[in-house]
Amino acid sequence: MQESVLAAAVPAFLRREILGNELIDYIIAGVILLLGAVLNRLLSRLLSKGLFRLTKRYTAGVTEGELHDLLIQPLGALLFLISFYLAFSVLRYPLPPLAVKGVEPWPKVALLGLFHLGVIATVVWVVISLVDFALLVVQRRAELTASLGTRRLDNQFLPFAKDLLKVFVVVIGLLVALGQVFGVNVTALIGGLGIGGLAVAFAAKESLENLLASFTIFIDQPFGVGDLVTAGSVSGTVEKIGFRSTRLRTAEKSYLTVPNKSMIDKPLDNLSLRTARRVGFTIYFDQKTTSSQLQAIIAEAVEAMLAHPLVTKDVQMKFNSISPAGKEVTVQYFVETTSYDEYLDVKESLNYRLVEAVEHQGGSFASSTTVAPPATA
Repeated sequence: MQESVLAAAVPAFLRREILGNELIDYIIAGVILLLGAVLNRLLSRLLSKGLFRLTKRYTAGVTEGELHDLLIQPLGALLFLISFYLAFSVLRYPLPPLAVKGVEPWPKVALLGLFHLGVIATVVWVVISLVDFALLVVQRRAELTASLGTRRLDNQFLPFAKDLLKVFVVVIGLLVALGQVFGVNVTALIGGLGIGGLAVAFAAKESLENLLASFTIFIDQPFGVGDLVTAGSVSGTVEKIGFRSTRLRTAEKSYLTVPNKSMIDKPLDNLSLRTARRVGFTIYFDQKTTSSQLQAIIAEAVEAMLAHPLVTKDVQMKFNSISPAGKEVTVQYFVETTSYDEYLDVKESLNYRLVEAVEHQGGSFASSTTVAPPATA
């Protein structure tokens, strides 16, 4: 009786049937989608502000925008899927004339499968966002409270832990999708992987070696994020240590990806851990420069080097030998800095002081020499 009254209240043109559904059914589905979009927007704003107020005390350094991007957006996608499911549940899906009774129509099965797949993907997105949010909070807290050494460890460990957790979540999501959406026997699949595990391990030998190397890098810590390293013919500043590879920023500002196995198999020089940078070169004076002038030049130059606040006491400037090229004087000192730019500034400043000493004492450099290659810094 009630259904007949409702049917009579609906205008006749809205009861016109299109593809097995009345026009009013399509309107109701559209209204549900529209309301879902409006509620999604309102709930996102309210949830974003409310959750930020609740977690502000425990998430020092995390802004409301970052919270919205990491958590509210995936939750909004989940709300949209729910409204999508409710909207299409209103519609009927007629069977074709030759269809077997009791079998669901294929459009309904396809939409239901897409819905389940979307829900699983969105849940995986939510969990991954929770991982990102949690590690972002840990990172911001570490930046506010940790010492330099602990901060370096966090910069190395947090990206590695984040990638590891994300891989675990994605694998679980794929297994759930295979079982729930595609009807795959997950238990049998895992058992089959056990049988073919040897072949898979052999095929992924290099990937497994790089994964084990990443654990070695994390445990042994021969270098960390921000260190300037040289491994074989490769040199650069470490920007990221991942599962398979380490990312380096070279002196040419290019982005170099090196397998982790290569980083630990070759002799590795962590240039950031050295206490000082060495400067070494040879100066050639002409034969007209007298011994007294040479002694005065060396004394004045050594005094200038020792007076510099970044130069260690291990300063050497010796009259090394006499050759047809001229009188050879070797210079060696160490600059206490790990910054390459600061090292160059000190070297330039002392080179000027050395030239001034030569000019002050009346000495002169050899006009043409066969100069030995300079020592590396």
